[in-house]
Amino acid sequence: MSWWGKIIGGTFGFMLGGPLGAMLGAAVGHNFDNGLTGSPTSSSHRGGPNQERIQSAFFTTVFSVMGHVAKADGRVSEDEIAMARSVMQQMSLDQNQTRVAMDLFNQGKHADFVLDPVITQFRKECHRRRTLLQMFLEILLHAAYADGVLHRDEEALLKDISAKLGFSDAHFQQLEAMVRAQRFFTGGGQPGQPPPAELLTDAYALLGVQPSNSDAEVKKAYRRMMSQHHPDKLMAKGLPEEMVKLATQKTQEIKAAYDLIKDNRTR
Repeated sequence: MSWWGKIIGGTFGFMLGGPLGAMLGAAVGHNFDNGLTGSPTSSSHRGGPNQERIQSAFFTTVFSVMGHVAKADGRVSEDEIAMARSVMQQMSLDQNQTRVAMDLFNQGKHADFVLDPVITQFRKECHRRRTLLQMFLEILLHAAYADGVLHRDEEALLKDISAKLGFSDAHFQQLEAMVRAQRFFTGGGQPGQPPPAELLTDAYALLGVQPSNSDAEVKKAYRRMMSQHHPDKLMAKGLPEEMVKLATQKTQEIKAAYDLIKDNRTR
């Protein structure tokens, strides 16, 4: 049974403690007993990674921190709310899941939301699984760009979150460039026609390479990114099954960028 199915079914043995458990409990509306007061390192956690636990932590942290980032520039725009709802639609959340996700988003907007313990617990729950943490950052960056601009306060906050998750500033800058390129990359062009220069530039940025890189280097970057975003691998590490569509879309964009570069170089 999925993590969500266990919540709905009242099976809370895997349930989170700490700030994530408190937020999810408030959003779902259940009394999780020890889940609301227990430590993030409760007995159910010491035994090693628990798939449902990691999935619920990812879901809770994504939407609450998304709300917090949206408020970083002083107000939550209609575009940012629409972006949050778009993510929920891509995940095919049902009505109850959408209600919980929006409640978490709203909790993140509140002035009393405290980020540091949330990120600290999230990192522990994910057992520092780098590809999973990177996917989390990518989703937040996409949300921050919802209004077309990464505001200075949003960027500073995301850099701080990235550092707390163990990523270097250089890695964050690479992720930001990749997400920015994904926003404008539509893939392909007309068969037999040279792609627009801007589109090709975005394709290189999406893969994190330069036109000066060799074919072998571009191919290596492509394979690395495909591996990092492979839906099955991410699910095995704890990505909620509801978010698989997001990972699948990313692999399609990565492949389209690589195909465009390869086709252009072949010509």
